[in-house]
Amino acid sequence: SHQTVTGPACAITIYADSEVIVQNGTTAVLRCTFDSSEVVTKATSVSWTFQSNQPDSPASILYFSDGKAYPGQEEFKHRVQFVGDINKKDASIQLSPAQFSDNGTFFCDVKNPPDVSGTQGRTELRVVQKGNLFAYSMWTVASVCGALILLIAVAIAACFAVRVIQNRHDYEGCTSLEGASSEAPRPLKKAESSREGTRSTSPSGPLQGPVIYVQLDHSGSKNSFHKMEPVVYADIRKN
Repeated sequence: SHQTVTGPACAITIYADSEVIVQNGTTAVLRCTFDSSEVVTKATSVSWTFQSNQPDSPASILYFSDGKAYPGQEEFKHRVQFVGDINKKDASIQLSPAQFSDNGTFFCDVKNPPDVSGTQGRTELRVVQKGNLFAYSMWTVASVCGALILLIAVAIAACFAVRVIQNRHDYEGCTSLEGASSEAPRPLKKAESSREGTRSTSPSGPLQGPVIYVQLDHSGSKNSFHKMEPVVYADIRKN
């Protein structure tokens, strides 16, 4: 049987700053580096292009090959310079002086044969008025801080809501236990009520005791007739 061994794909990885902010009239450095499994040679080439915010076709601003840099269009010809070191896999450029017309996207494409396929590096350049860079930076920091504070507030609110729901659940559990315990002595109350019922059926008046007959002398003489009269003694009991 034959075993096929596939070699690694020939690809190059390019890195670039996602955004660069500079003041008008100053120098803008656009960094671009790359990784390649192949050794850098004279055949290694770098192409820088620019896409403005207008719907125009990309403009070539610099081409580097065989150790030499070749400026592109006239508007960049005297302002762009290759400042990288191709042997260190650095293909950075600088733009000086930066102009408002430079607002847009810069693309860095590197080819190191046979590593020729890869995604271009992309950098968004923002050119601002002098004196506005600090304000722009502060606005950016404030936006980031505001987003973080909002996330923290949402997290705290979520934790508080969970705590309230949990406490409510625990309270309902305690209430059900108290209700079950309060229902236990109810049969005793029923027994007491039955006793009260039996008491209520008995006569409400004073209870009479036994009738005792005694002899009473009405005449006061010794020979008088003794008459037997009934005397009723009330039976006084403590409730």
